[in-house]
Amino acid sequence: MCKKLTILVSVMLLSVLAACSGSAESESDSIETITFSDAGWDSQRVHNEIAGTIIENGFDYETDVTTGSSPAVVQGLRQGDIQVMMEFWVDNMQEEYDEAIEKNEIKEASVNFDDNKQGYWVPTYVIEGDEERGIEPMAPDLKTVADLKKYPELFQDPEDPDKGRVYGSPSGFAADKMLEPKLDAYNLDNFNYFRPGSSAGLATSLADAYEAGEAWVGYYWSPTWVTSVFDITLLEEPEYNEEQFKENYGTEIPPTKVTVAVHSDFPDQAPEVYDFLENYETSNKLTQSALGYMKENEASAEEAAHWWLKEHEDVWTEWVSEDVVTKVKDAI
Repeated sequence: MCKKLTILVSVMLLSVLAACSGSAESESDSIETITFSDAGWDSQRVHNEIAGTIIENGFDYETDVTTGSSPAVVQGLRQGDIQVMMEFWVDNMQEEYDEAIEKNEIKEASVNFDDNKQGYWVPTYVIEGDEERGIEPMAPDLKTVADLKKYPELFQDPEDPDKGRVYGSPSGFAADKMLEPKLDAYNLDNFNYFRPGSSAGLATSLADAYEAGEAWVGYYWSPTWVTSVFDITLLEEPEYNEEQFKENYGTEIPPTKVTVAVHSDFPDQAPEVYDFLENYETSNKLTQSALGYMKENEASAEEAAHWWLKEHEDVWTEWVSEDVVTKVKDAI
């Protein structure tokens, strides 16, 4: 599926021809393959597949995906190696986002959704118990992140039994820079911050604890299949205050504007696709529906995207022309 080498060779050849003939054509004049970013989480992969299915079948472009950490794929977007990022979590990388827009390296096509949640969560049975499973409340007074200070034994770190463990984000996630400082902000010196090796590792740590009915506390965000499938509760933090947040992240993480961002050349390279992406808008609930389907049916991101396109036809058919709608429907 990858055609990056072909594209690069073509660009080099065009440059040589332009130099010989005096042509002023540039690499932004045309494009054959549209490359999406994959920074490692399922909702981005599903949106890649939703948009990719529409683009491939409705607009006759090929698509590709480049994987990497958030900083790496953002750099790829800024350089033009990646054309489209379906989920740019703006507040997590505000400086980089503003700088890239100011330098005209990227453009904001649309807001995908902005009703998401991030922070530290616990299984709800930790607070309320679960009568059906015979689980008694373990920490009925646990409401806030700061309250964790009273429960290090409950969330014991297996590698350091004198302290509790809070699961953070994988190191490649932009949210990582916010999460460890929160322990200092709330004086949680009796807890260790633990970085899982991947988003899959983070999900597995929660899933294993949940299945066993054990205590767990850690970072998660919505929309994800985890927040769709498991009954978990977001621990409270003080209301967002910009000054305090910039000082030590000692407030709630505000809902993040999650945009569809493109490289600045893209509107000229594929104007009809850019017009479609300008209309692309979902929500936490709409995204989570695909992720829940994905998990419960052991489906791939592509299968979940096709299910979503059929289930939410009333949404995406507003983004494109009737001709494109017909082509996509015929394909799926």
